[in-house]
Amino acid sequence: MNRIVAKVTSIVLLFSLGLTLLFSGWGTAVVHAAGLTVTGSGGGNEAAYVEWSPVSNASGYKVFVKAASAADSQYQQLPNELIRKYAPYWRADAVGLAAGSYVMKVEAALSGGGTASAVTGTLAAAPYDRSGFAFSTASPYGTGSGAYNDNGTLKSGAQVLYVTSQNAQTVTLPVVVSSSGTVQTGVGLGGILTLRQKGYDTTPLAIRFIGQVKAADLSGQLNSSGYLELKGKTNYTEMNITLEGIGKDATAYGWGMLLRYTGNVEVRNLGVMLFPDDGISMDTGNANVWVHNNDIFYGSAGSDADQVKGDGSTDLKKGSTYITISYNHYFDSGKASLVGLSESAEFFVTFHHNWFDHSDSRHPRIRVASVHVYNNFYDGVSKYGVGVTTGASAFVEGNVFRNARYPMLSSLQGTDAQGEGTFSGENGGMIKAYNNSITGAASLIYANSNSGTAPANAASHDAYLASSRSEAVPGSYKALVGGTAYNNFDTLVDTGVSAAAVDNVSAVDQKVTAGAGRQGGGDFSWSFNNAVDDTSYAINAPLMAAIRSYTSGLVSVGGNANPGGPSPTPAATPVPTVTPVPTATPVPTATPVPTATPVPTTTPAPTAAPTSTPAQGAAVHNFTVSGTSSSFFTIQGNLSTSKGTVSYNGLTLTQCLKIESATRIQFTAAKASTLTLIFNSEGSKIKVDGTSYPITNGVATVSLAAGAHTITKDSTANLYYLVVE
Repeated sequence: MNRIVAKVTSIVLLFSLGLTLLFSGWGTAVVHAAGLTVTGSGGGNEAAYVEWSPVSNASGYKVFVKAASAADSQYQQLPNELIRKYAPYWRADAVGLAAGSYVMKVEAALSGGGTASAVTGTLAAAPYDRSGFAFSTASPYGTGSGAYNDNGTLKSGAQVLYVTSQNAQTVTLPVVVSSSGTVQTGVGLGGILTLRQKGYDTTPLAIRFIGQVKAADLSGQLNSSGYLELKGKTNYTEMNITLEGIGKDATAYGWGMLLRYTGNVEVRNLGVMLFPDDGISMDTGNANVWVHNNDIFYGSAGSDADQVKGDGSTDLKKGSTYITISYNHYFDSGKASLVGLSESAEFFVTFHHNWFDHSDSRHPRIRVASVHVYNNFYDGVSKYGVGVTTGASAFVEGNVFRNARYPMLSSLQGTDAQGEGTFSGENGGMIKAYNNSITGAASLIYANSNSGTAPANAASHDAYLASSRSEAVPGSYKALVGGTAYNNFDTLVDTGVSAAAVDNVSAVDQKVTAGAGRQGGGDFSWSFNNAVDDTSYAINAPLMAAIRSYTSGLVSVGGNANPGGPSPTPAATPVPTVTPVPTATPVPTATPVPTATPVPTTTPAPTAAPTSTPAQGAAVHNFTVSGTSSSFFTIQGNLSTSKGTVSYNGLTLTQCLKIESATRIQFTAAKASTLTLIFNSEGSKIKVDGTSYPITNGVATVSLAAGAHTITKDSTANLYYLVVE
């Protein structure tokens, strides 16, 4: 079934050229302005994008984003890495946007001088659906948003790491590796994560994958089984990490992800192809993990006959709890998800709005756990949907089962005890079913209703059919083997899902096919043949061939233009006022080309030795105006407004960053630069990359080589303003 791509919110924007255009969701449109043509744009989940045709005499591009209602002075420049070249076009994605309406601007620097620019219409960024046990108030961290706030913006002080096929082995990031604050620079993605495993650095970290990253690109960064390891020090260690793809073509190709001992981790917007054994494995001691909006394809064939499509696509086990798996698109997975292996205590998981697209089994297969399964689309499932064993309890509500052979199974009873044998030889569990749409099932036996394919059987059944979602299942209904009753967890604990968050079952298939998987439907589409693929669990040879031959259309990363503010925007009719100004995308801390926010044109100013106004393209931070929030600098430390006033370059500075033992400022210089730091009269020295430099008359000036740099304490001081130029 082809992916349906849709979104709403359209607006007319009249340029001075007299061109009236309509933009809607992830659709396309054409804008002409001074030689630059926007060919497509749209809004997605906490993101927006713009595509444009190359300008023949352009030396580089910059892209900006602002809230639709904001003045042009509020444009924020996108990090350079979010601008990419494809064979026929260029594209940029703004991510980390709170839900609302935005406008993007593309500016081409022309080789002969001057610029050409174009502005999109209004683009609607929708919120991700943060529901399920990863967001339960009873969970250890209360969220699975990783490096992000629950409104979709990056957390204050978050680091951003851009990973491409070219830099995966060489990308660097400073990591705190001791209780005293010692910093060590990690090299390579795996090396960075190994340092984070020490448990001293919980700085929010967004790891953004761009394009197709192959296992060979990660040579030396994966473990011996082919997994990128994200590990904490002990069970449920706070990580605050998001692993995410940019745009619609970010692909983990030939490798998988292993999460162990982690807390507050998000995995989103990735295509996972030809993974070894498991695709995304949550193995041992994970909490508040949110795996969502991924496209999951075949893995590499394993040694067992039932592993020809790979093993588990999204497995979790050994005490992993408060997990949400949502809005993923499973392409003919053999085993979609194992939940539980050898647990003895209850744990909690949610599956919602997943598209099980002609996959075979384990949607999920549950041991011991209490699992909420709602609003999923079982689209031609050849073996079974939800299966429970060993005393597990599953609340299965509002799902669409279309030609799912056995929608629900409990081990050694009901359908599983008939005909072809068992899906498990373990003791049974209990399923509470409510308001599901079921067509084309081969067998479904309810404990208390004749509305299945066979008469009710109170002793040997697949599920109990509830008359309301709040109904408690009577304890008299028990698993035939094992004798456990349904534990009614859905009425007793906070599932992280309100009744209002559950969609009407009549809308589920359309919503899921439109919203599951990567942004914009991803760059890989496949149409299954229902007449064959609904019942076949053999590998689909043409699909496997297409996956094996897949290559990204990405040509290069970066807009090749220096940072700096946008040129004046062409006149346009006013845009309707909508929600928030986007938070700037923070800090590319470890990529070859850093990005900076536009140079402030009206920033305040300290007194110290006179200096010239910062050059266009400089990275400037004014603590009076911006606090610790920056898209170029990663700033950790405490602010103060009680250390006096400093005047500098006509600015009056009233707020400073206190230079203390825990204070740290990190950034990456694209080329040899000069760092200027403005202090008050207190303080005599400051450390840059571990070397002490004098503060003279409130000013420290340091010559920098290209690369990553860190500012830390030497003497107690108060920093009001800094410039890298």
